[in-house]
Order: sequence, then structure tokens, then C-alpha cells
Amino acid sequence: MIEQGAGIAIIGSGSAAPAQVLDNNDLAQLVETSDEWIKTRTGIGKRHLANPLTSVSELSVQAAQKAIAMASITAFDLDLIILATSTPDDLFGSASKIQGLLGATKAVAFDLTAACSGFVFGLITASQFIRTGVYRNVLVIGADVLSRWVDWSDRGTCILFGDGAGAVVCQATQNGDRLLGFEMFSDGSQNSSLNLAYQGQSKTLNEEVAIASGTYQPVTMNGREVYRFAVEKVAGSN
Repeated sequence: MIEQGAGIAIIGSGSAAPAQVLDNNDLAQLVETSDEWIKTRTGIGKRHLANPLTSVSELSVQAAQKAIAMASITAFDLDLIILATSTPDDLFGSASKIQGLLGATKAVAFDLTAACSGFVFGLITASQFIRTGVYRNVLVIGADVLSRWVDWSDRGTCILFGDGAGAVVCQATQNGDRLLGFEMFSDGSQNSSLNLAYQGQSKTLNEEVAIASGTYQPVTMNGREVYRFAVEKVAGSN
């Protein structure tokens, strides 16, 4: 344990993206859209997509290894690993698998789900562990393979999402704090604006017991409401 009141510094970063690329002209062959329409509204020209054998864990490890190397530490030096993802390889979580693949045997590991805000929430969570003196070296990873859950016939969502991972190593420091502040906000009344919803079918186990058994629907989004929320809350932050 380190002294309470330490600051947080980002001492290493890394990223990973699948080799497969789908550009806007490729998408125009799948849905009614165009390169100009997508770029003028989103700024996106292409998206990287994982092949069927590529996992969130694999991309996360690639990004993490780069961040660890830049930080000039080893995986064994890590005290905590936070994986921010909405698409884990396992619904019980993928952070512990990443811990094992990295060989970070001393680190506690857990998943955090907060959709688009996941990495920010992960960074803020890491800062609290560091500032309270609990941990010294924390690895924060933001990773998703959203192509698994995109409806590629829905132009309102398929133009936006791709796959990849980014990672940073945060370290306690007594020489100032590099995370100057943060502001968080949630509005549960808008929960239906962006979803990757469970879709179950009733399954009867016996005359008195029935459960839901199923999978998940593709990503659905009310783009107008998501945009309005982001512009209003980000612009209003001090």
C-alpha cells in the first residue's frame, strides 16, 4: 500500500486493431448510404473488424503489452486491471483471462460496463484506488468487438461501430496529479436510446417453473437522443 493523497499519472499507452477493414464504400454495398453521407455526419472513413477467431481478450492483451512496455514496468508490477467493455468474451467477465494471458499474477482484475463511457469510468475508478493509497500500478483497458452484435442491414448503427482496444498504465505519483478533475452524469430515463438487449424465450422446466432462455438482440440506437444527451452534458461540464 502507498501513501494516501498520491496523484495519478499515465505512464504508458497502447492500442490494437484487427487487420480487417470495412470502408464507407464497402458499406454502401450493404446498405443505402455513401462515403460522403457518413463522413459529413460522423467523420468516419473506415472501421476495423475482428475476424471470427479474434477475441476481446486478444485485442486487450495486445494493447496492454504495448502500454506496459512504454511504462517500463512488467506485468508482475500491476496491482489492478480494469477492463471496460460491453462485449466481453464471457458474460462472467474477461478481465481475469487477460490477467492470466499477461502473466500479471499479482493483479486483481474485473470488468466494468458503461458502454461509450466505459474507458472514462474505468480511468476514474483507477484514480480512486490510486488516490486512496490502495494500489500503485493500474492497467485500464477499453475494448470492444461490437461487430458481433451489429445489424449490418441497419444503416443507423452499422456505420458507427467497429472493433479494437486501447490501454493505459496509471501510476501513483507524489509529483502532482495529471488527472485534473472529472464530472460524471447518468440519466436512466434515456436508457432505451442505446441498447444491446437480452432477447429470451420462455422455457418450461416443470409445471410450476418457467425461465427465459435466449441470446441478445443486435445493437439498437436512437441516434438523435444520444447526440442530444452528449452535446448537452459535455458542453455543460465545468
